[in-house]
Amino acid sequence: MAEFLLEAKNVSVTFGSGSTKVEAVKNCSLTLRSGEPIGIVGESGSGKSTLARVLAGLQAPTEGEIFFNGEPVYKGSKSYTGEARRQVQMVFQDPYGSLNPQLTGLNAVAEAVRIHDKTNKDESENRALELLRRMGIAELDAIKKPRQLSGGQRQRVSVARALSANPTVLLADEPTSAIDQSAQAQLLNLFRGLLDDGLSIVLVSHDLGVIRYLTQRVYVMKDGVFVESGITEEIFNDPLEDYTKLLLASIPGDLGVAARRKLNKN
Repeated sequence: MAEFLLEAKNVSVTFGSGSTKVEAVKNCSLTLRSGEPIGIVGESGSGKSTLARVLAGLQAPTEGEIFFNGEPVYKGSKSYTGEARRQVQMVFQDPYGSLNPQLTGLNAVAEAVRIHDKTNKDESENRALELLRRMGIAELDAIKKPRQLSGGQRQRVSVARALSANPTVLLADEPTSAIDQSAQAQLLNLFRGLLDDGLSIVLVSHDLGVIRYLTQRVYVMKDGVFVESGITEEIFNDPLEDYTKLLLASIPGDLGVAARRKLNKN
């Protein structure tokens, strides 16, 4: 068995060429162990969502490699071939955009169950209801279309759809940014439960409070580069880089106050 479940080695992503060339990700490396929650944090435009797409097999790197269970993810024009395809799933920032507006939550999840498990209609709907209940979606809400659900409910339907594949890795790209505080707390508690069940999570966010609550290790990203990484509590309590200090200083509450005092002393 490979030491790391998911690993990025010297990954770069470049869009365009010449005067329009944009280096979205520059020589980034990270590791994820089985059952571990890690975070990638940075401001909008830092490159973190592009890197998440590379990890998910949705965007091929310009340079570098991604490995899953020690095997290269990208093989020619394909990614996550065979059984590996279902093992890494992604939850996107906009739950409304990631769901078919014509399908109820139940049908959206049941469709995914049928794709992954080749089950019949009744079996897939029973499995879908089970997943939705676990996500806190009542049967009455499960038969509603996305526009009839709250933002938090839509995001939990998206998570249920991702879990229909029985993945070992869940990539969550800004999953709390489009929902209110109460829904954020519900979703993060659901993620905690998934971690207890052995799921590995890569949480991508600009919200340091969310990162601190859920992750064990964090990568701080600025302009496509990891400027700092390490154990989450150590980074939060004693950041080395000025950029990390500025991010922490922007947090409301006691942590932000402490970070601003440290900055003022410097």
